[in-house]
Amino acid sequence: MNDLSSSKASDERNERESRYSSMQKSELEVLAVAAIREHRHLIAADEAVYEEWTRAGADPSVSAAVFNSLQDEYVARQKKSEAQQEVLSEIIDALGYVPEVPPDGED
Repeated sequence: MNDLSSSKASDERNERESRYSSMQKSELEVLAVAAIREHRHLIAADEAVYEEWTRAGADPSVSAAVFNSLQDEYVARQKKSEAQQEVLSEIIDALGYVPEVPPDGED
């Protein structure tokens, strides 16, 4: 079963790569910039949830339900970030370089 899911993941990755490889460099650069910005926002939000989760773990007045909810939220965010990072990587691979993207508010 593991080979099947590995094969399926490989097929999905090849499909995305071929989709990106057929795009114009200008289109890929726009996608890459948007994906980089999204990744930055996801990381910032993940860090905020992580900090809240660690604070909750150190605070004995926080209920186990709240702590577990924060932990579940953090794990879900990590999975979403991982998937988005994979897409970003594929776009950059097809583009051939990492475009410069100024920090928010500096464009």
